[in-house]
Amino acid sequence: MSAEASVASGDGTPVVPSNGKGALIVLVAFFVFSATDAIVKIMAGTIPAPQVTFLITLAALILLLVHALVTGRVRRLIPRQPSLAFWRALLLALDTLLIHYAFAKLPMAEAYLIAFLTPILVAMLSFVFLGERLSRIGWVGVLVGFAGVAVALKPGAAPLNLGHLAAFASAVLFSLSLILLRRTKLAETDEALVASLLVVMTPVAFAVATISGELAPLGRSDLGFALAGGVLMIVGNALLVRAFRVGEASVVAPFQYSQIIWGCLYSLFLFSTPIEMHTLIGAAIIIFSSWLVLK
Repeated sequence: MSAEASVASGDGTPVVPSNGKGALIVLVAFFVFSATDAIVKIMAGTIPAPQVTFLITLAALILLLVHALVTGRVRRLIPRQPSLAFWRALLLALDTLLIHYAFAKLPMAEAYLIAFLTPILVAMLSFVFLGERLSRIGWVGVLVGFAGVAVALKPGAAPLNLGHLAAFASAVLFSLSLILLRRTKLAETDEALVASLLVVMTPVAFAVATISGELAPLGRSDLGFALAGGVLMIVGNALLVRAFRVGEASVVAPFQYSQIIWGCLYSLFLFSTPIEMHTLIGAAIIIFSSWLVLK
């Protein structure tokens, strides 16, 4: 990890480099993201998915602005490097659109499997752009983790179509956004990075929701779920930013595989979806791969 990472973050707070701490934080981040996905699934039962995305993103933006106004921290929402912040946010917005398209064209398991190429891409891009190098054991861990995802998801063999290309493009864009996050981590506050994402995502989500068809009427429960999803979106992104402040991108990124585990647990407790044996085996492989990455 670069020496400057041990000096200070964008707000002057000392940052102590630690891959272990970064991994722990990002595990919690993906746990929170999976909770957001569960809320999206609940809401999508009665509301079109693009509208759900817009409602949760809008709620997150409003909550973040209100919190900044109440605490007098509005200036912390303004990025010091607006160009990098904008491009990162745009990459994530396009990533979201592409993965949603992939979900529409492919079985969920197959789309997830392609999207989970991200840690492998991050490991390669981190070496090219950041000079971070994974150890041989670390590379084994990344590849073993991907194998664990394949076992857990048990994808089929759908004929190649634009959905496959969209899922791969989504993985590439998400990987690039994580590299940009790593490059901007010392120059920006956490709040600015989260705010810039929401400012770009909200109009993009609204445009997609409007173009995709008629908007559904909302009930009180829908607004409650949207607020809960907004809170989780803020927390998840804030934790993701913090994880990449303290840990190397090539080491932290593979813990994205944990979403398979979190998703299965949420499905079991919220939707009574049984966990099959191949999923348990895949989860065990993923846990083992995480241990290898941190060695």
